Amino acid sequence: MQSFTKNIQYYKFCSYGFLKNLRFFDAFFILFLVAKGMTFTQIGILYAVREISINVFEIPSGIAADTYGRTNSLIGSFFAYIVSFLVFYFSAGFWLFFLAFVLYGIGDAFRTGTHKGIIIDYLKINNWESQKISYYGHTRSWSQLGSAVSSLIAGFIVFVSGSYDKIFLYSTIPYVLNLILLFSYPPVLNRKAENNKHEKWNGFFSTTLSLFKVIRQPRVFRIVNTSAMHTAYLAVVKDYIQILMVSVAALMPVFIAQGEEKKNGIIVGIIYFFIYIATSFASKNASKIADKNRENVAVITLIAGFVFGLISGVFFYFEMWIVSLIAFLGIYLVENLRKPILTGFVSDNVPNEILTSVISAQSLLKSIITAVLAFFLGLFVDHFGMGMAFIFISGFLVISSVLIDFYRRRRFE
Repeated sequence: MQSFTKNIQYYKFCSYGFLKNLRFFDAFFILFLVAKGMTFTQIGILYAVREISINVFEIPSGIAADTYGRTNSLIGSFFAYIVSFLVFYFSAGFWLFFLAFVLYGIGDAFRTGTHKGIIIDYLKINNWESQKISYYGHTRSWSQLGSAVSSLIAGFIVFVSGSYDKIFLYSTIPYVLNLILLFSYPPVLNRKAENNKHEKWNGFFSTTLSLFKVIRQPRVFRIVNTSAMHTAYLAVVKDYIQILMVSVAALMPVFIAQGEEKKNGIIVGIIYFFIYIATSFASKNASKIADKNRENVAVITLIAGFVFGLISGVFFYFEMWIVSLIAFLGIYLVENLRKPILTGFVSDNVPNEILTSVISAQSLLKSIITAVLAFFLGLFVDHFGMGMAFIFISGFLVISSVLIDFYRRRRFE
């Protein structure tokens, strides 16, 4: 039962998530890169470069956020994002895209986990810790609503302009607004050390030691690993849904006279809108799923997400685009059910002082997995087609997850 108050800070958290997900390019990222002449192998390399950039900065950024200030970390993150968007807008070749992906990765490294840490800290200050899954689920639902609105706006931009380039330029606007919003957060949520440099360095190393001590605990590592695996999987496959959407759009006898990119802009935008409305509902109701089966929900949903990907690949291979798209939606729904639940599980088992660092370690693991999967998925799509690539990757993850869970149960239970 909800017991937290929807005050001004609650709506600031919701607004942050809403504005953060107004990334108009998200709905057309793969299509944009393909239109620029990138092969799927090159796209896989670029995605891997982004994840490697995250790997380099992930844990240091989380420790820095816990030591020097979480809001400060987010502000730096959004500056990196904005520069990245501008490089994408003005770029036309592989190496400039390489730079843009590095900047994007740095932005991700300083953002991931930081805002979750701020929210969890805020709940503890107000003695609402028992409501963390529900509270985070509500704020995350606004993020998904932002994605829904973003896809419609992006579709309109593509339809009017007839190209994908300007969506990066327009994406800077909500990110500037989010910078202004972050400056309005109360100082207590920054949690930076207000001491001299020597004491700050001591705090940095103390936080580092605490992080490694906590992350070695089997239960914490299992939660972090399970969460990172599915998030990495979605991060790799999510943009390939755009290829599937274009196939669905080709079946529709509408906007034919407008040209291919304009037609794709409208139809892809509308499909994404309904996907994110569904994921917003899933996030908002995540606490109900957690209450029913807290012990096994992480593993069950992990395998379910991979199975949806396998089914989508099979139907894509047989050119049953609409059924494949519906199965693909299942991956999104599973991730948005899992995210609030597993964030709550992590905060239950980790001291709040290093929560951002632990979530950053989780994001680091996710980035490593993403980099590997992104490269191989791009390679497989170029050589075997998207359907078979999804079957190979998803099938491997289903089998390995089942075997790992079976081994764990035999060994520890």
